Amino acid sequence: MRYDILLWDLDGTLTDSKEGITRSVQYALSRLDYPIPEADDLDWIIGPPLKESFKTLLQTTDEALLNQAIIIYRERFREIGIYENIVYPGIPEILFELKEKGCKHLLATSKPRVFAEKILQHFLLEEYFDVIMGSELNGQFAEKETVIEEVLKRVPGNSLSKTVMIGDRKYDVHGARANQIDVIAVGYGYGTVDELQAANPDFIVPSVEGLGKLLLNDLV
Repeated sequence: MRYDILLWDLDGTLTDSKEGITRSVQYALSRLDYPIPEADDLDWIIGPPLKESFKTLLQTTDEALLNQAIIIYRERFREIGIYENIVYPGIPEILFELKEKGCKHLLATSKPRVFAEKILQHFLLEEYFDVIMGSELNGQFAEKETVIEEVLKRVPGNSLSKTVMIGDRKYDVHGARANQIDVIAVGYGYGTVDELQAANPDFIVPSVEGLGKLLLNDLV
């Protein structure tokens, strides 16, 4: 096996969360009386910290307004949006087979940890993960670099040469590089081909099937 410690992003990597995230963003924009983009024009918000996305959407750095937007977003997301989500077909099988082979799965997401835990529980994925790490509701650990750093602290004696980050956005690649671990970019999520190629991960796989082949059979 090329890797035995696997850090996973959540949105766009394990689950397709577009509906819940975009609808909750639209809800917040509506409540704040801002223009509401179409869902297909909001793919770019899936991945980076929510506050950074609202800075662009609201064209502001006003902390009070940004925090208000996040609070309104979470009103809908925690009750409805969190479950407007599907697991990518094939992901549970990959997680199961890798765990059977002795690999450790760790979640490293910028999504608030309390939401990530509920999502993994809801979709019966929690049992595969030794560590579930995300941001805190107060904004701590929002940057992917910091999330990965914290996850790695929770794996005593791990070998970085056998550790990999798996994600769909440039933030996953940059976070992994900052922590000196390999990174696999998946092309079925929300990062564009140009974005992923420019970030220069160790591997780019176009599909869940391709990811499984790389991880399970050590094929490129």
